[in-house]
Amino acid sequence: MISAPAGKVDAGRARHRLSQTELSRGDRVLRAVSAVAAMIPPGLLVFIALVMVVAAMPSIVFNGWSFFTGSVFNFGNLYATTTITHNGVAAPPQAAYGALPLIFGTFATSLIALLLAVPISVGGALMLSEVIPRRIADPLSVFLELLAGIPSVVFGLWGVAVFGPFIAAHVYPALSSLGHIIPFLKGPVGVGQGLLTASLVLAVMIIPIIASTTLVLLRRVPILAKEGALALGMSRYETAKVVTIPYIRTGIVAASLLGWARALGETIAVLLIIGDIYRIPGNIFGNGSTIAAWIASTLDGALGDFTGMGVHALAELGLLLLAISLLTNLAGRIVVRRVAGGVLPVGRGV
Repeated sequence: MISAPAGKVDAGRARHRLSQTELSRGDRVLRAVSAVAAMIPPGLLVFIALVMVVAAMPSIVFNGWSFFTGSVFNFGNLYATTTITHNGVAAPPQAAYGALPLIFGTFATSLIALLLAVPISVGGALMLSEVIPRRIADPLSVFLELLAGIPSVVFGLWGVAVFGPFIAAHVYPALSSLGHIIPFLKGPVGVGQGLLTASLVLAVMIIPIIASTTLVLLRRVPILAKEGALALGMSRYETAKVVTIPYIRTGIVAASLLGWARALGETIAVLLIIGDIYRIPGNIFGNGSTIAAWIASTLDGALGDFTGMGVHALAELGLLLLAISLLTNLAGRIVVRRVAGGVLPVGRGV
């Protein structure tokens, strides 16, 4: 047996040690870059939250708990030279900052939109995935993605100029006739600019988000599980009910939360449709406002407040909307974990 010269062996060992050193150095660089990248999103979230808290603190001190229960939001007399002081914080005379109608409008529009969008999105995704041939479903799914790219101001103009007047003339009268059963439906339907129209437009806006995500999840369901169910004699409906939907139910919840987050923070479309009237609507067709829409419509007036309390009050509204978004996402994660903890027919699901 012929052995390699000692010089060549030493050179090979040196190259091996050098490559190992370079590899470990690359690992350290990759670990450091990954750690920095992983810390950026939570760092930005904490930074934004801290900035909002600092900006909203004078309003928090001034309002106290009345901010959540008050039904009046008024910047006060901005032309007066005197100020009022409450809890050690100055504000213009007659100033009052309450958020109850805005909280109601935000939750009402987003929840109605979510209740309408989820079944439509899941049903449409099931149709594209399970019923329509793939050569037809793929072009249709492209149109679904294009719908998600339409600017919100276009949705708002469409809702005000076309969709709202049409359903106010042809659909709302029939709904209003059910007012003796559901009191919130009783009353004048208006011209299509109100709470229900805003909710319907929001539903159209979040359907692409929920449907496209659900469609991707449906195509990840194991084909053998579905074929096994069909081989056992199940219909397509039974297969979807027993196998497909349970397999992706956690993903549907997550997709719904993405849509709800979009609905909670939508501004321009809602502002154009529901208006900026500070009140709780008397019926589902009435005008009102949401937190995001109110901030957008009143920011110019708040900047004219010589005490700065107007901007602080809007910052408190923004902080409230941020807290609502974070809490809903946290609650959704808890729900997803609990749902995923059960036994699914074909596995733990996605």
